[in-house]
Amino acid sequence: LLTISGRAEAAELKPEAAQGFDRYVHLSEQRMQTELRPGGAFLWVDGLPDTRRIDVYTRLQSGEVVAGRLETRDSSGHFHTPGAMIPHWIGTVFIPGVSLQQVLALVQDYDHHAEYYGPDVVKSKTLEHAGGDFKVYLRLIKKKIVTVVLDSEYDVHYEQFDADRAQSRSYSTRIVEVDHPGEASERQAPPGKDNGFLWRLNSYWRFSEKDHGVYVQCEAISLTRDIPIGLNWLIGPLVESIPRESLEFTLRSTRTGVLRGNVHASQ
Repeated sequence: LLTISGRAEAAELKPEAAQGFDRYVHLSEQRMQTELRPGGAFLWVDGLPDTRRIDVYTRLQSGEVVAGRLETRDSSGHFHTPGAMIPHWIGTVFIPGVSLQQVLALVQDYDHHAEYYGPDVVKSKTLEHAGGDFKVYLRLIKKKIVTVVLDSEYDVHYEQFDADRAQSRSYSTRIVEVDHPGEASERQAPPGKDNGFLWRLNSYWRFSEKDHGVYVQCEAISLTRDIPIGLNWLIGPLVESIPRESLEFTLRSTRTGVLRGNVHASQ
């Protein structure tokens, strides 16, 4: 008990799980493309039934982050991801009195994401940048029963449709778990052969300037380990709650950062 309370049982990302994730993402992105067509619901909230849509907009304009779980289904209703599962969440926040460009300036300021999104992000850096394309590095940390530190890299592409709407797509290209972070003995676990708290992360952002502010939506699809039998008390709360908590924290931090106007002058 003392051993596994500090470190969860190791897991390994199987090729079949990675393939299942890729299939899930492919079908999810097909749905996203239909939303971007003329007449589609650019924001998730706009596709809700009338009564709920009005309620959600009211909550957003009062400062809440509204989030919900999504699930993509194929014709069989099942994706084969042995030893893994696919958390899929979407959330929205409203930032009053700001412009689309103010919001984009903050989210694209990757060199200072550790300031905007701490303590979940402890290090951040732009590795490459050309036009709307970025390669970025983030060191992530989460403390919940156990402490998990991850070094991660992403390819991010931004696209602006008009003066009021934009989107970005972020794909993880490397995620590794860090042992003994900040110590002389710090080392990285082999990719896909660690505790399995996060193996893949795709994030799809949409930005809509209206109602005298900007709505920011983030849809996150991740791949994590499954919960092993007998360790649900240890792994379950971490694996099941982190995706939603991280999404809500990220949106809330974006709102706070933009309202404070603390984007660095270099942007």
